Amino acid sequence: MQNQRMSEPFSTSTAKPAVKPLTGPQKALRKLGLNRAIDLALHLPLRYEDETSLVKLNDVREGDVAQVEGIVTHSEVKLSGHRQLLVTLDDGTGTCLLRFFTFYPSMQKALAAGNRIRVRGEIRGGFAGHTMMHPVVKPAGGELATALTPVYPTVAGLPQPYLRRAVQAGLARAELHDTIPAQYLHEIDIKPLWNMRKALHFLHNPTPDVSLGALQDHSHPAWQRLKAEELLAQQLSQLQSRRARARLRAPRLAGVYHHSHPVPGQMSPNPPDAEIAAPGEVPSLHGRLLATLPFQLTSAQTRVVTEITQDIARAIPMHRLLQGDVGAGKTVVAALAAAVCVDAGWQCALMAPTEILATQHFAKLVGWLHPLGITVAWLTGSQKTKERREMLALIASGQAQLVVGTHALIQDKVQFRQLALAIIDEQHRFGVAQRLALRTKMTADASDATGVEPHLLMMTATPIPRTLAMSYYADLDVSTLDELPPGRTPIITKVVHDTRRDEVILRIADQIAQGRQIYWVCPLIEESEALDLTNATETHAQLSAALPGVMVGLLHSRMPVFEKRAVMGLFTSGQMAVLVSTTVIEVGVDVPNASLMVIEHAERFGLSQLHQLRGRVGRGASASACVLLYSTGDAPRLGETARARLKAMVETGDGFEIARRDLEIRGPGEFMGARQSGDAMLRFADVTEDAHLLDWARRMAPVMLDAHPSLAEQHVQRWLGGKAEFLKA
Repeated sequence: MQNQRMSEPFSTSTAKPAVKPLTGPQKALRKLGLNRAIDLALHLPLRYEDETSLVKLNDVREGDVAQVEGIVTHSEVKLSGHRQLLVTLDDGTGTCLLRFFTFYPSMQKALAAGNRIRVRGEIRGGFAGHTMMHPVVKPAGGELATALTPVYPTVAGLPQPYLRRAVQAGLARAELHDTIPAQYLHEIDIKPLWNMRKALHFLHNPTPDVSLGALQDHSHPAWQRLKAEELLAQQLSQLQSRRARARLRAPRLAGVYHHSHPVPGQMSPNPPDAEIAAPGEVPSLHGRLLATLPFQLTSAQTRVVTEITQDIARAIPMHRLLQGDVGAGKTVVAALAAAVCVDAGWQCALMAPTEILATQHFAKLVGWLHPLGITVAWLTGSQKTKERREMLALIASGQAQLVVGTHALIQDKVQFRQLALAIIDEQHRFGVAQRLALRTKMTADASDATGVEPHLLMMTATPIPRTLAMSYYADLDVSTLDELPPGRTPIITKVVHDTRRDEVILRIADQIAQGRQIYWVCPLIEESEALDLTNATETHAQLSAALPGVMVGLLHSRMPVFEKRAVMGLFTSGQMAVLVSTTVIEVGVDVPNASLMVIEHAERFGLSQLHQLRGRVGRGASASACVLLYSTGDAPRLGETARARLKAMVETGDGFEIARRDLEIRGPGEFMGARQSGDAMLRFADVTEDAHLLDWARRMAPVMLDAHPSLAEQHVQRWLGGKAEFLKA
């Protein structure tokens, strides 16, 4: 298989080219990841333009994309208002006004009155009849295209003509032999006629008689072949990763994990016999923790703890994803797993994406584990030098049995004595390199860890729809907390236009009078941190003025860590009634007295994020509400996507249903986070629409690996190249 990098995209020579600086377009090809001939061959069109025929103006309708030839009867530059070039084209059956807002002297010359030209663009209506905005212009009389013209995804500095030539060169050079035995394709009704070579050549050069609709919606047999190939590559890569991990070794974290089933009406939440110890034996940390927890585990938590403890008792590294809705109780599951790890004489690390979330975990874990004699260390980037040095010493000596922190855990100076369990919360917020780095921290001496790695437990409060779990997470074992602990109050969700803001503030005053606390969340505007800060600051000032005598706090991304910590301390302790914040409180904050969540400009948030924010309330005994304040700006109404998100929030509080709808609205990107380091691992297939192909690929992957290992490896390299490595994190 040909793996050479492409220096000159138009060259067909296989000799190694001389090293020379890359041109602008060549750099742009690299930016798109088009390094190999096969990468270019698999860079498929976004859409197609039909330049195979000419039409008459009296036959076109508004909305058509038409190619017309005619004579320029009038051409002028209009200076009033927007400077624009106006050209009238007559083809003998009618006229069309061509309008250009960007133009050059050479264009004016080409579009001078009397010239015969060919134009292609979308027909629009108007007072002057047919109009085209910025059509493509060519001299008349040239040969018509013999195939539909592909339009490719591109970046700045990479014009379509250059990219088309590069793709055709890659298509000619790429090794396109079939890597799937024909007999495996019969059950998904893909005809042998549409082999890999023919499918790719057709999709880059479709004939004019093909249905544009079948090309655009990817239902054409050539597209079906490509989607089946892509899904199989993904499943093969995931299975290879799972099998490779099964050959590695991890410490056996064995212990006694027998839970007695809770007895209805039992007074003690977790009785001492929750774990059965033999006569004369001291109950394990796991059992003692269960016995001292101030609440009863749900049946879902008990089931998940059993799955995890069975995994870590084996010598094969656990690679498990724990998913559960907001408030489902993932932290106590992590604590019980950590207790087993510590009891076996090893260290455990828990890494969270923000200091606020790490602080929340630390407080809970210290409260549960410190009375049992477990030393919990704390490590973040904001620590003072002396405290940090002390923590590093505790970790390196092994005295710190559990280490909680942010990405500071993976810095070079952090050396564990013997790390056996790595827990990563909100795993999608970390990059691949960060997750891999934590897994390399097993011992102070890296040479001791050859072929050995810690068990890995990743946690997420964004439930993953089944189709994503089958595809993007097929290399993981997935545990699901599908039951909320008792005592969570239902949250009423209201959608309110921003013009009723004063009514919302009155509602806040009423809640404060009842002794309740309120979150007011402002959107994080990625394009402008300054604008984000201004928005939050103005809201804070407005609420402070409207609520005299009430402590209103402000929390945003630019604040120093110690200020953030102080503000959160005041809110958590109940001294602060209202907290105005950007989305730094999205996960992890647990204030049972908070009963109202107001989300400003809710139309700007993703559905999953809205659900996460809503989950910050409803944690106590009081009735709780979430107000989604929205604004349409200058538009008469909200866009379709924003309406769908807000409608879903009102209709359901089920995180799994929210996740399913989010997948429908936004696609898999939100759920994937940085798992593929920003690269979508499926470019053509859709895990929902192509579920039958996904089922087929899951069945075929082990068959291919066992019966045709060489073809399987070629198949993965063709489709994924180096990207397959990202799946290992």
